[in-house]
Amino acid sequence: MAPDQPVSPQSTPQRDTLAWKLHALQLRGLGWAAQHGITLLRLALGVVFVWFGAQKFFPGLSVAQDLATNTISALTFGTVGAQVSLPVLATWECLIGLGLLSGRFLPATLLLLLAQMAGTFMPLILFPGETFKIMPWVPNLEGQYIIKNLVLVAAALVVGATARGGRLIYDAQAAETAEHTQRVHERFRRRFHQDPEE
Repeated sequence: MAPDQPVSPQSTPQRDTLAWKLHALQLRGLGWAAQHGITLLRLALGVVFVWFGAQKFFPGLSVAQDLATNTISALTFGTVGAQVSLPVLATWECLIGLGLLSGRFLPATLLLLLAQMAGTFMPLILFPGETFKIMPWVPNLEGQYIIKNLVLVAAALVVGATARGGRLIYDAQAAETAEHTQRVHERFRRRFHQDPEE
């Protein structure tokens, strides 16, 4: 049963059958994923940023360092060299990673992440010869390394959407009720300029 379909008595298998046991197992798995998925996503993002950022503290270790420093140099019209931009970028990425791992200051952390991600896409425009085999359809390895950041951006948006304590809801009927309540709260905030709970 897909998670976006409501549970009905007709669609639920009879108890004590193999189909019912598989159905119950699937629901248990969906519940676990809904309960822990956002946290795991946040931690995975944090690990990636700390891991990749820490490499940039050691010149010559990161495969992306030349492209990154050349991009920063181009964006600053040559005023910021690699000896400055590389440790700054390393610190920036590690701060993002530590913010994600700790779960603290998430709005600021995600703002830093989105700003950093915007910069990572610039080589596709500034250095197409270094990021594409055939512009714009066939990226080379560096281009693929950059384009996969779309997944990181999408993941950050999901984490950000739940930064105030929101949760995933796998049950369609419960999600519909929650969305209705959220719309009512949003209208209340717009009209009275305060949260309904206050």
